[in-house]
Amino acid sequence: MALRVWRVFRSSWRPGHAPPLVVIPLGLIVAVCVVDVLAPPYVHLGPLLVAAPAITVAFAGARVTALMGTLAVAAQVVIGVLRENLSSGNIQAQITALVVVSAVCVGICVVRDRRERQLHQVRSVAEAAQSVLLRPLPARTGPLRISGLYIPAEEEADLGGDLYAAARTDHRSTRLLIGDVRGSGLAAISNAALLLGAFRAAAHRQATLPRLAVHLDAAFRWDASQWRPPSEEDADEDFATAILLDIPDDEPVVHLINCGHPPPLLLRGSHATPLASEASHLPIGLGGAFGMAAYEVQTFPFDVGDRLLLYTDGVIEARDSGGLFYPFNERAPVWAEDDPDELLRALHDDLLAHVHGHLDDDAAAVVIRRMAL
Repeated sequence: MALRVWRVFRSSWRPGHAPPLVVIPLGLIVAVCVVDVLAPPYVHLGPLLVAAPAITVAFAGARVTALMGTLAVAAQVVIGVLRENLSSGNIQAQITALVVVSAVCVGICVVRDRRERQLHQVRSVAEAAQSVLLRPLPARTGPLRISGLYIPAEEEADLGGDLYAAARTDHRSTRLLIGDVRGSGLAAISNAALLLGAFRAAAHRQATLPRLAVHLDAAFRWDASQWRPPSEEDADEDFATAILLDIPDDEPVVHLINCGHPPPLLLRGSHATPLASEASHLPIGLGGAFGMAAYEVQTFPFDVGDRLLLYTDGVIEARDSGGLFYPFNERAPVWAEDDPDELLRALHDDLLAHVHGHLDDDAAAVVIRRMAL
């Protein structure tokens, strides 16, 4: 009998619950039985048994809750037998109330468990979609070590409008994209998927960075406007700020086109230098109509040991409870000598500490370190 009870308990416990807490309703049932039987006839603690299944709902599944309800009813019957008043209307009313309450508690557990399973399925699908949409960056490509960080603003969300991607070219260089799509919700996720797909389809080719920027802009504008009625052509545009980089293996430089995005930080020693582009380019979705001439490539030194820190505005615009922005340019040099993974872990922890665990916007960051060939 004891073995059967144990198997029932074990099969009904689920991840996230606290099986050891089952001693609380069990102890309550035993204590009520003992006290009620030994107490004077005018003292009745039987109604307290209703707390056993009610407490069990908080940490166990339907089977354990039903078991606690059954034990509570059995305890009430035992009390009635030992007090020799089982046939009294009071005891029968208490037993009936226990049965009803236990059934309600089990019903609550069943509904809750069903919703938890549905939520688990939804999160599984979201995680699968994220792994396809926002693929992990390669840890090593050519002489580069790369690490990426994504922090969604919504605690239960895995996807958003921030994005990054990398591609290896045939002419021994690595191309990277980091961007931030305007808006939020499903529309931002859809546009992020579009931009990532266009980048992955074209970034590995021999095309120059300006030609790649034109391709991304054209694909973005075409998809955003193809189903838009003529009357809505001047409606709110979809666009994305972005940075395109090309880092050759055999040259200590980085080529980039900045399309309205916050400038990267070059971390060298204990110094952080923003790679501010002289040319001002419109965001993706707004500037490609001017052709390749609209995109000017900027080249900056990127030597062995240097680290390049890319980020979205969700990092630099994060505010604390007092409205103060996250001091990104002050904190980044502190981690300049860290490994890319360690740097992003430090950034993640420090950023969430600054905002007390709640971001108002998605945040993404990428660290690139040049190693010796």
